[in-house]
Amino acid sequence: MTIDGTGFPAPPALVEHARRFHAEGGTPATPRVAATVLLLRPAGTDFEVYVIRRVAAMTFGGVYAFPGGGVDPSDSEAHLDWAGPDPAAWAGRLGVTPDAAQAVVCAAAREVFEEAGVLLAGPDPDTVVGDVSGDDWEAARQDLEARRRGFAGLLAERQLTLRSDLLLPWSRWITPEFEPRRFDTYFFVALLPRGQRTRDVSGEADHTMWVRPADALARARAGELTMLPPTLVTLSEVAAAAAAGGGVAAVARGSADRDAATPVTPRLHVAEDGTPHFTLT
Repeated sequence: MTIDGTGFPAPPALVEHARRFHAEGGTPATPRVAATVLLLRPAGTDFEVYVIRRVAAMTFGGVYAFPGGGVDPSDSEAHLDWAGPDPAAWAGRLGVTPDAAQAVVCAAAREVFEEAGVLLAGPDPDTVVGDVSGDDWEAARQDLEARRRGFAGLLAERQLTLRSDLLLPWSRWITPEFEPRRFDTYFFVALLPRGQRTRDVSGEADHTMWVRPADALARARAGELTMLPPTLVTLSEVAAAAAAGGGVAAVARGSADRDAATPVTPRLHVAEDGTPHFTLT
């Protein structure tokens, strides 16, 4: 498989999905709106990104990705304290209505707390909470994950403000038509807040790690890590910022010029010699 000529091995299951879909004349499933977050932390003059490997029984199981998931109905209905760009401003960046933009941003913040134990919120618009790994926070996270409470309720109970300014829009990807479960996913970048740490807490991953983007790409090319095109391309993009010597600050600056509204969809093609490769449209 090649993605813009970079040369990564194709997951066999993905190729089989595509062949079966086209052979049977399948009808594409409607994508579910989702959000995912690239958590970054400085590592010397470079930086690392947090990735998780989904458990085999899940959609995209066995594949490394970033924390994230589908938008929940409560994400658009929530009434919560909000710092940073308002939903109308986010709507312009994401190419959706203000209500839909609020849902996507809330989903990004909620999912990164559910899956990585990182909370992008603070007691006021200028600060962020510190360590949220204690037992009381873990009980709150489990209630949120089980939908026994909503994200807005959690923040209100703790008198916290959602820091939407800590999320930087990066891109938008739609799952290929041949996949049985499809997502319309908005990608965000966020710096790990000072005093917080990631935790393998959701039960949806069987391995997590912090890794330099360039190292993750090298391991993917070697077949050590299985990743799908959105993850590979996004890692390539943030790695380019590191190569330029800008570190996480360069990634943050680069997000200002990113098109996070126009979706990219990978399309799988099989060459005459049987070699599968992706193109991006």
